[in-house]
Parts: sequence; C-alpha cells; structure tokens
Amino acid sequence: MIDMLVVGGGYVGLSLGLAVKHAAPHLNVEIVEAAPAEVWKKDQRASAVIAAATQMLTVLGVWDEILPQAQPITRMIVTDSRTADPVRPVFLTFDGDVAEDQPFAHMVPNVALVAALRAACEKLGVTIRHGLTATGFTAGDNAVSVDLSDGKTVEARLLVACDGVRSKLRDMAGIKTVSWDYGQSGIVTTVKHERPHEGCAEEHFLPAGPFAILPLTDNRSSLVWTERTADAERLLRADDLVFEEELERRFGHKLGRLSVVGDRKAFPLGLTLARDFVAPRFALAGDAAHGIHPISGQGLNLGFKDVAALAETVVEADRLGLDIGALTVLERYQTWRRFDTFRMGVTTDVLNRLFSNDIGPLRVLRDVGLGLVERMPKMKSYFIGEAAGLAANDNPRLLAGEPI
Repeated sequence: MIDMLVVGGGYVGLSLGLAVKHAAPHLNVEIVEAAPAEVWKKDQRASAVIAAATQMLTVLGVWDEILPQAQPITRMIVTDSRTADPVRPVFLTFDGDVAEDQPFAHMVPNVALVAALRAACEKLGVTIRHGLTATGFTAGDNAVSVDLSDGKTVEARLLVACDGVRSKLRDMAGIKTVSWDYGQSGIVTTVKHERPHEGCAEEHFLPAGPFAILPLTDNRSSLVWTERTADAERLLRADDLVFEEELERRFGHKLGRLSVVGDRKAFPLGLTLARDFVAPRFALAGDAAHGIHPISGQGLNLGFKDVAALAETVVEADRLGLDIGALTVLERYQTWRRFDTFRMGVTTDVLNRLFSNDIGPLRVLRDVGLGLVERMPKMKSYFIGEAAGLAANDNPRLLAGEPI
C-alpha cells in the first residue's frame, strides 16, 4: 500500500507530490497521468506565477531552474474601451514590485514549469506513470482501492484528484458543483513584436471580454483573448491574415509589427466550484476543485495554494501519527481553502459580468471606480498585495517561503 496516489500529472499534481515528498521523504507518493509521457513538451502556453507561489517553488528547490525562462511583470495597466476606439485611455496602473526586486508575478512557459517539477519529483523518488486513468475507487476504513485503466488496482491511504475541471474522480466521489457557462471562449496564443514590452502587462476590457497582453522573454507576449464563443470559433477558422488583422485591432501598434509564433487555441470559459473539497480518503485540488474565469490570472495560483495547504495538512498529520486519509484530518484542508476559493470565484464572476459588456451606465460606473482606485495609493498597494498572494494572514508555510 502506498501513502498518497495523485491522479493528474500537471503542475498541481506534480507540485503536490513534490511538496509532500520534500517534507516527508519516508512517504510513498505516486502520480498517474492520462497523457503519454512526452505530450507536456508540446504545451506552448504560459502562466502567471505570483510572488507567493515563487516563494513556494524556491523552498521546493525548483525556482532557480525556472527563473532564466521567467519574465518579471514590472508594470500593469488597465484600459476600458471599445474595439474600434482610436484611443484607449489608461484608467489604472500598478507598479509590478511588491518589495525591492520582487515583482508581484512572473510569466513562465508551462513547459519550463512542468519540466522543473518533473525533474525534482524524479530526483526525490516520486513515481510518475503515464497513459493511465482511474476508472473507479472504493474508500474503506484504512485505505482507498483505486482501479486503473491498465486493469490493476492500487491501494493508498489518500487519493487526490488533480484531473481537471471536468474531473471524473470528483463525479465518482459524488461531489456536486456549482457551475455555469459564460458563453465565452479564451483564445490563447503567443506573438512576437518589434519593440520591447519592458515587462508591462496590459488588461484591455473590451465589450466581448478582457484582452490580456502578458510579457514573455525575447520580445514576445502571451495573449489571453476573450471572445463570445461563436466569434472565437470563427477566428480560429480564419486564415492567418484575417486572424492577425483582428489581433492588431485589439493589440494596437505600440510594440511595432506583430507576428503569431504559437498555435492558436480556444478554451470554453465558465465557473465551476466544488461544493466539497474532501471525502473519506479523498481530496480535490486545482481545477478539479475550482475552475474560474482568467480575468484575474489566478487560476494556476489557486492550484498552488491548494498544494501548499494540502501538503501541510498531510505532512503535519503524519508527524503527529494521524491517519493522513481520515476525514477529520482532511477537513482542515477544506476549511483552509474553500472560503478563499469561493471568494475568488465570486470576484472573477462579478468582474467578468461588470466589464464584458457595452452598457453605457455600467461603463461610466466602472470607469469612475477604476479612476478612484488610481488615485488611492494605499488601495492600489492592497490590491497588488492580494494579487501577489502575500496579503493573507493564514497563508500555508510554503507560500510564506518557509518549509513545512
């Protein structure tokens, strides 16, 4: 029997396995991933990793490997306009540093992040098995029996589902969700431009949804382009010339000539919040527990917060001689994470509904609000601290840069 089986080998599953094994080397941790072994190397996306998460990755010994490919976000600007407007007035600006030489976030290629986590897991003896899914499980008094797609059964003290927003394990556990579809899709791609971005991130609120420009290394930017689903599908079908013309209308010409250098893909956007994060010998983490709108750039970082809280819960229970899969132990993790997740889900939902429209009175209201925040340095500092994940008083140790 193993101690913990993690289903899902993305950044959440890998960092959870690494965090537990790093703090408690004697625990036997295995990860199973449905995708073939080399698929992760084809991911061309990038993600914003907030300051608190970089502190966790530093403690786990992987940030130094990631850093050369990470682009600090040195500044952020927010505009609110229509697509055809010739000028986009800046309503709000944020300085990117939360402390000296500490930006509130870095943009990191997903490949670099996963590669560093995988290497660290393998070094510590975390077993990673590919091409496998969990087809069912039964929780008993002392262990959970997990049936795998290769016909084998694994017994573990704790099963953790990191299998995405459409988690099959969550459904098998009978955990209900609150969810709805926004009727929007997020187009994700990478562009190269002539002029340097100077580390500036931009969030343009347009009637169809936010258009985010996120800086990468080598004069490149990652785009998260929200459109109504029908329009997003049309843009994906369009030839390169039409796609780049539509892109330039939103991106502008301030960084010179643009060229799309990554695949363009679209992902449906919605809100999904699990009603429970745990069951006997079972826990949810990452998108399996919560899928939110990318308007705040916090999706990946909510997953890292889950990792830090669950790893600390498991490791401390083990040190006290408690059963790491007992519901009474896991409820501490649920209490720790459920309210913060609900708060972030509601926040992103309200922001998306407030800004993804062209209703005149709402435009006036939100622009006045943005302007007021711009004139209140203390409130701006509070918001940037929240975005960096450093404002919470009850952060798990890893997010505070401390070992478990």
